[in-house]
Amino acid sequence: MITLKSKREIDKMKESGALLADVHKQLRTFIKPGITSWDIEVFVRHYIESHGGIPAQIGFEDYEYATCCSINDEICHGFPRKKILKDGDLIKVDMCIDLNGAISDSCWAYSVGKATDETKHLMEVTKKALYLGIEQAQVGNRVGDIGHAIQTYVESEGYSVVRDFIAHGIGTTIHEEPFFAHYGEPGKGLRLKEGMTITIEPMVNAGLWQMEMEPNGWTAKTRDGSLSCQYEHSLAITKEGPVILTSQGEEGSY
Repeated sequence: MITLKSKREIDKMKESGALLADVHKQLRTFIKPGITSWDIEVFVRHYIESHGGIPAQIGFEDYEYATCCSINDEICHGFPRKKILKDGDLIKVDMCIDLNGAISDSCWAYSVGKATDETKHLMEVTKKALYLGIEQAQVGNRVGDIGHAIQTYVESEGYSVVRDFIAHGIGTTIHEEPFFAHYGEPGKGLRLKEGMTITIEPMVNAGLWQMEMEPNGWTAKTRDGSLSCQYEHSLAITKEGPVILTSQGEEGSY
């Protein structure tokens, strides 16, 4: 069931999203060669809790951590661990925050130390794909318009869009309807309505889109070992256009 949010509910989600965005801003300087993704997990959990939030991923479908930390060819849902991050690694940090009953969800990609040209380009394409998708999140458009904008741009750059993981509604729970893909045909799928709150979170592979699962049952990796990148925002559909709820203050106007 899709729930349409009131302005008050959206404002609460924006407060939650502001805290989440602040965590990501802190990670820009925290992430460096020599630390581990477990260090990131500890930092994030403490930061959220010390600012009145709850790390909402802990316990969600029995997941044990505040973060998903996916490194290099890991697409998503990587477990934080004590493996040392080295110069040139690409890490994606995904987290959800419950602040006074309002959930926010955002993933950001970080280069550890100095990024290679290949990694920089993949990051730039993935981030632009996210915002091209957000531009299509207009009242009256369909979810296929979002997926089509993302897919056509990503493939024009020689990359591929992961098809096994999807975007979703969000609000008082992490996952709610609607669920939709980051590829597709324009004019197809569910029509967007004012008051919907959703995530858009393209996962882009430098090689093929196919994936394989790790034995832990959570972590997905590229089947061909290529790099994978992800960016994600939570947003509200309004009559004035999409409103990014997890804004880091760099996005411009949509």
